[in-house]
Amino acid sequence: MSGRVDTTRLLTGAAALAAAVVAVVAGVSMAAGDRRGMVLPLAAVAGVAVAVLALTRFSGYVLLMLAVRSCVDLFKLTGPSAGQADSAGAARVADPSTLLAVLFLLAAGLWLAAQLSRHGRLRGSALGWAMLLVGASSVVSALGATRPANSLLEALRILTVVVMFVVLEQLMPDTAAIRRILLACYVSLVLSLAYTVVLSLLGNPPAEVKGDFTRISGTFSQSTTFGRYLMFMVIFGFAVYRFLGRRLRVTLGVLLGLSLLFLLLTNTRSALLGAAIGLVVVAVLHRSKRMLVTLCVVAVAGVALVPAVGERFAQLGSSRAVGGDPTGNTLAWRVGYWTEIVTLAERNPVTGIGPNMTQRETDEAKKPHNDFLRAYVETGLLGLGAYLMMLVAMLHTARRALRRAPPGSFERGVAVGFTGCAIAFVAVSAASNVISNVVTLWYFVAFAAAAGAIARHPAPGPVGEQPRSTSVPV
Repeated sequence: MSGRVDTTRLLTGAAALAAAVVAVVAGVSMAAGDRRGMVLPLAAVAGVAVAVLALTRFSGYVLLMLAVRSCVDLFKLTGPSAGQADSAGAARVADPSTLLAVLFLLAAGLWLAAQLSRHGRLRGSALGWAMLLVGASSVVSALGATRPANSLLEALRILTVVVMFVVLEQLMPDTAAIRRILLACYVSLVLSLAYTVVLSLLGNPPAEVKGDFTRISGTFSQSTTFGRYLMFMVIFGFAVYRFLGRRLRVTLGVLLGLSLLFLLLTNTRSALLGAAIGLVVVAVLHRSKRMLVTLCVVAVAGVALVPAVGERFAQLGSSRAVGGDPTGNTLAWRVGYWTEIVTLAERNPVTGIGPNMTQRETDEAKKPHNDFLRAYVETGLLGLGAYLMMLVAMLHTARRALRRAPPGSFERGVAVGFTGCAIAFVAVSAASNVISNVVTLWYFVAFAAAAGAIARHPAPGPVGEQPRSTSVPV
């Protein structure tokens, strides 16, 4: 017994010493203005702690990852790269988000192998297989890229989304598990909004200046990423709102109100249009005329209270096509750029030029801003086929979940929410780099896995039977 106590004391003392050393190193680095020297020691300690959690309580580890992933970009060492080439490709390897992705893939791989050994099979779906094909085609294309290291890094990021979906499929056997996963997703929203609100109240809102506009970026490295994250959260939140208990409805109502405000302040056209499309889908599926009227009122009030939103959309009528500078007709620029980059696929039409390589092969050094075209150019016909299969499987999952969810139940809200998110995803992908926003895709696939779990439920009983559940207990 004394030996065990001595070991515990030794480990506790070692942990305290390590924490003290890390605190000193981080403090010295911060005083010297060395961001890398400050972040990396803290990331190392956090990584060890998270690794222990992953090996001892994997489900808790996944919930933690979903809860905090929206804030990881706050510790990013490299600059924003959304929509453009990142010259610090090698430096991104040391980013906490990349280290987290590697840790997640290792932990998830071990856990999935253990589940397969224990049960003899893993729970799967058509959407899961389609996503695995997307991941596999990305890796194959990256191996043939002119810069395989940079391309493989992008393939790794895509694989984290695929593996997260496969993991969540295993962790959602029932409605109780679905609620836990969704709660973790909205804890991430609480953290992101709290950070944004606090800094805004202090007079230093997290934002970036693009052209003539100042756009809120929240806990993310770019306003576009924050906008798409809020887009999915708003659509899904409105869908499940009516099926929650009273206190949860109040809490979610506050979160949705703040999310709509900051979504407007991101001034991200694709996210605003995607949110509008998704919310209309939710209103139609819920047969809610009140919601449709509310959306119209919010849209009019938003343009009136945030004039920059109207000005941003007015740029679409501008005769000046500008790609890098957001002051101009970026839609006209997109069409011209798509015509230019489609010819890149002629080099290797089967497997493409490699993920994340388009901007390295063009003078403008920009990403495609169209996920359909990107799939073809960067991963070839194989990748495009896999991507289209994923979209079809996604919509099939939504349709099946709508059919299997009992009317008037929380499960119905989940099915409606994912349907709205899926349709918004397809619409926004036609003119944006949605597949590049890996952090937002973690939450999207969480909603997809929840809908997939409902799609596996038996069909509802005859009319007149009580649904399995009508609200989430408080």
